[in-house]
Amino acid sequence: MRTGSEPRTARSALRMRLWLSVWGLFWAIAGAAAFALAGRPGWAVACGVLWLIVTVDLSVIVRRIRQGPHYQPGPDVPPYPPSRD
Repeated sequence: MRTGSEPRTARSALRMRLWLSVWGLFWAIAGAAAFALAGRPGWAVACGVLWLIVTVDLSVIVRRIRQGPHYQPGPDVPPYPPSRD
C-alpha cells in the first residue's frame, strides 16, 4: 500500500552522488578546456555551464554530508504508516 509519503522519507546515497559529481566535474573542466583550445566557443560555454551546475551540486552534497545523519527508522519500522484494515 502506498501512502504518498515516499518523497519525504526517501534517502539518497550521498557518497555515490559525491563521487559521480567529482567525475562529472573533471569531465566538464576537461571538455571546457579542450573545446576552448580547439576553437569551439559554443561547446566550451556549454561545458562551462555544466561545470557551474556540477559545482553547485557538489556544494549541496557536501553540505548535506556535513549535516550528519538524520533519523532513519530501523528494519522493524515499516516505510509507511500501517493500514487500518
